[in-house]
Amino acid sequence: MEGIREGDVVQVHYTGKLRSGEVFDSSQGQEPLQLKIGEGKIIPGFERALIGMQAGEKKTFNLAPEQAFGERKDELVHTIERQQVPPDLKLEVGMQLALEGKGQDPIPAQVVDLSESTVTLDTNHPLAGKAITFEIDVVEVER
Repeated sequence: MEGIREGDVVQVHYTGKLRSGEVFDSSQGQEPLQLKIGEGKIIPGFERALIGMQAGEKKTFNLAPEQAFGERKDELVHTIERQQVPPDLKLEVGMQLALEGKGQDPIPAQVVDLSESTVTLDTNHPLAGKAITFEIDVVEVER
């Protein structure tokens, strides 16, 4: 039997962990993730790891940051004036926000610093710069 290839629709259960062993995402106890190989809707290293696998097969693999959510970029940390934030929004360090761009999808941002006059926002993916491990279980493959 031939393994997973581009164009296949795959259902897979997964658990994503940081080097510390902390689970950051999992499909366990939920419906499996369904994706079409080659569409680029998931991180590149995850999709590449599925190529050649078959239904019922399990695998554990490690991804460097550049194969996963990318390296952290200092230029994605922005400091804005507090008056640019709605006055009724009670900001706290660690808070997640969705920034609206012109005609774009909302951009997720985390409040990383606050002062009397400024707010510093980090728009890097929360897992940028981190090596991660995935445990995957291929549930079904459709050609």
